[in-house]
Amino acid sequence: MANETINDPRLEEGVWTTDPESGELVPDYESTFPTIEEGQVVNGTVVRVDKDEVLVDIGYKSEGVIPVAELSIRRSINPEDEVTIGDDIAALVLTKEDAEGRLILSKKRARFEIAWKAIEGAHEKGEPVNGRVIEVVKGGLILDLGVRGFLPASLVDIRRVQDLDEFLGQELQCKVIELNRSRNNVVLSRRAVLEEERKEQRQRILDRLNPGDVVEGTISNIVDFGAFVDLDGMDGLIHISELSWSHVNHPSEVLEIGQTVRVQVLDIDRERQRISLGLKQTQTDPWQQVLDSYQEGDVVKGNVTKVVTFGAFVEILPGVEGLVHISELAQHHVENPREIVSQGDQVNVRILEVDAERRRLSLSLKRVEDNMPVQPMPGEEAEPPALGLSDEVFADEVPAAETLEAPAEEASPAAQAEPEAEASVEARADNLVHPAEVADEEPAAEAEPAVEEEPEVEPEDPAAEAEAPEADASEEAAPE
Repeated sequence: MANETINDPRLEEGVWTTDPESGELVPDYESTFPTIEEGQVVNGTVVRVDKDEVLVDIGYKSEGVIPVAELSIRRSINPEDEVTIGDDIAALVLTKEDAEGRLILSKKRARFEIAWKAIEGAHEKGEPVNGRVIEVVKGGLILDLGVRGFLPASLVDIRRVQDLDEFLGQELQCKVIELNRSRNNVVLSRRAVLEEERKEQRQRILDRLNPGDVVEGTISNIVDFGAFVDLDGMDGLIHISELSWSHVNHPSEVLEIGQTVRVQVLDIDRERQRISLGLKQTQTDPWQQVLDSYQEGDVVKGNVTKVVTFGAFVEILPGVEGLVHISELAQHHVENPREIVSQGDQVNVRILEVDAERRRLSLSLKRVEDNMPVQPMPGEEAEPPALGLSDEVFADEVPAAETLEAPAEEASPAAQAEPEAEASVEARADNLVHPAEVADEEPAAEAEPAVEEEPEVEPEDPAAEAEAPEADASEEAAPE
């Protein structure tokens, strides 16, 4: 019997045991359960999801319970958003048996332990970690790494980010720059990852570019001394002096952030990884227009752009200014140029000298004469020449004495005033007909209404009447 007991297959170790009281073989259930200690991470399957807890089968004598607060590092979550029935998850044992005899587990703390080991390893090797943005807080972002990682706003991007909300829900790659296990503190930097990527990208750009190349970029920033252009991963600087052929007070007058521009590479500092760019070099040089269109002695239109103690600067083409020296402002001596011109005045000036090498123009205001033709700007048509017609052709009124014969000296002003309007009309018509036709007309007929309206008065001086026998009816009828 003893031999049978010894050879009984039911006595396989860990399955059966002998009851110390009865001596009979009984199943050893305890030995079939895994050994569990508090703080241990175990694996299990989700078997039920309630609004306040989740049940997990870990192969123990009872199912483990995960309270909703131990599901995630996120705040105010819905359990169904975190786990689903049938999911295989890892959980950390908080309590083997609570007051009700339940096994209490924590999913978030299991993730924390696993994540912390991964974060420590990445920090030691200098490798980035990935996390999803779960909160926007004052001063930065919170990332879910299995641990709450803090990403300061100044380290979110290479440039300062105005609206952090746009990153909510995004998966970001960051470097761990600070780690403190006792405080569960993890500080991240996405900027460090971007700068490292850009460093490699910048080197590729530097290897590709050469001075003189014309490339396309986007204005990324505008400062007082110029504008920065993003060349697909590397910024180049357009100095304010290279923005335009004309004077620029501030770069914002010419460019705006986000604008696409074509620029020329002026210089490359490969050691310091800096690129100098020019915008005006991709535009037409107005000085070439001056050389092609004008020559010394020409009179041109211009605008006074600046008045200084020694003269005035006049812009004759956009980007081309010339100096009118104080001695060339007027025929007389000038103490102050502002006596003659003011900023914004439009003037005609004469080109005295064109210095193409030094890009300088000498101009004169006093040497411009009224009969000199003004050269048109490139692309404009020349002004039509004057017709040379006298002012008399377009006169509004011509005195009656210019058309009719002079009246007698004694004729009173009142007698002359009445036919004046009719005579002025005839005078304009006389300019358009042959003089012979005017000679044939008899002005006395036009003066007859004056005879009917005014009483006939005998002249006081018979001698005066004898001297003017040919006077017309209007003159005879005029009262003294």
